[in-house]
Amino acid sequence: MQKIFERLDDLAGTESDNAIVRWLERAAFVFLLLMLGAAPHSIAATQTAWIVGMFLWVVRLFFRPKVKLKLGPLDFALWGLFVWSVVSSLVSYEPAVSLDRLRGAAVFLIFYFVLYNLRNLRAVYFAAGVLIFSCMVNVGVTMVDRAVGRGVAVYGLRPDSVLSKGGLIENDAVFKVNEKKVSNPDEITAALSQTSIHRVRAYRKDYEVVVNVDRANILPGATAMEQLGFTDSGRTRRWRASGFYGHYTTYAEVLQLIASLVLGLLVAGFFSGRSFDSANRSRFIFAALFVSLAGICVALLLTVTRASQLAFMVSGLVIFLLGASRRWLVAAFAIGVPAAAIGLFILQQNREVGFFDPNDLSTQYRQMMWRDGVRLWTENPRHLIFGVGMDSLQKHWQEWNLFDKGWQPMGHFHSTPIQLLAERGLPALLLWLAVLGVYARTLWRNLRSQISNLKSPDWRSTGILLGCLGGMIGFFTSGLVHYNLGDQEVAMVFFILMGIGLNVCRLTNYKVEELDV
Repeated sequence: MQKIFERLDDLAGTESDNAIVRWLERAAFVFLLLMLGAAPHSIAATQTAWIVGMFLWVVRLFFRPKVKLKLGPLDFALWGLFVWSVVSSLVSYEPAVSLDRLRGAAVFLIFYFVLYNLRNLRAVYFAAGVLIFSCMVNVGVTMVDRAVGRGVAVYGLRPDSVLSKGGLIENDAVFKVNEKKVSNPDEITAALSQTSIHRVRAYRKDYEVVVNVDRANILPGATAMEQLGFTDSGRTRRWRASGFYGHYTTYAEVLQLIASLVLGLLVAGFFSGRSFDSANRSRFIFAALFVSLAGICVALLLTVTRASQLAFMVSGLVIFLLGASRRWLVAAFAIGVPAAAIGLFILQQNREVGFFDPNDLSTQYRQMMWRDGVRLWTENPRHLIFGVGMDSLQKHWQEWNLFDKGWQPMGHFHSTPIQLLAERGLPALLLWLAVLGVYARTLWRNLRSQISNLKSPDWRSTGILLGCLGGMIGFFTSGLVHYNLGDQEVAMVFFILMGIGLNVCRLTNYKVEELDV
């Protein structure tokens, strides 16, 4: 047991002679690793590990030796955004609702938890590895799930079928009846026999439909298919991958962030000329990173989420421009263009839309919400400065004439900049852009220092900086059409990567005096 604690202390960088401090730092580090392991899968587990670990770290701050907390432009921008969110919530049209939403705005504190509990480069590299490995677990499950198939796709559906009368159509795939999963016609009939009215969930193209089915409409017949009114069935493989999150956009956003980290490490390792030599360990690391990148890219394609796919392409281009030689850029394009073509083909097959398709209902809905968001922000001086308050539109959408007078689904503005403007006003957007700008500048300066310095930087440090910078640019890109900052699962991964990336800046000692952390 003593050896285990010694190894843990070595990895966690726990050196204090104070037994209480040592145990607090150990425990906080363990919960940090649990948070990293949960982040690609579960918001509940991630938040639990973060809150417990953060509490332990805050308690540790009251003991000696004191932790040096340095403030810089990034801190002022982060805290400024949060304080302004509080001000906006206080003058919101629905203060109670907006103040409650501050819990989501506070996820930036994960950045500090990561920043101050990774005390050496070994811990930083290990943390990055845990995040990547954990992501590969759900990627593997996604692959197996897709190979096996889901639900019951119905073919030859009769007009008098109980499913047709409920609202299902040919090629729909039933996967839940009253929230219970079904995988064959017999399970559907068994579920329908329990009560009179049933909620049936089915896949249709790229989205889910929910219908009410009346047991009284079941047809007579000797087999389940005869009773349900269709002639053939099978498992479907046409749904948008969502990992363990249950939502494809969230999954796609997390995948593109972690994919950028993996690509940054691959590019740095390949072009360093020192990392992947003939040693078996180096070959294994390279192979593991390559397999991880390939698997994450396939899973990202299976989400059929255009903005996240485009964001990763932009991120990858930035990573190659900064980390690769010019001749390899040609090779990157030679690989990237066919990959993009495959992605477009999968998109068209699953969603029957083009990459930029003005006739797509999803695109039309976003355009409507962008127009409404800008209109709402500009129609009142109060809105220009303070916004209307987070989530206040849920109760005031009618007087603000949103969601096409109720004919369209209620939601958000599907754009981080527009959401910030409409809900929290112009200062909030400017502060958020300041956060991204300072973060990008810090990564860029230290990346440039590592590349140009006469010392030989560890390829892992360079790779993490490349991946975090590319991921940040991808996050901003997809945020133009996704409210990814408001998606807590995605925001948590973004701030985790921010903490990992800026820890590399802090610990590699390149231009330390200029670090904004």
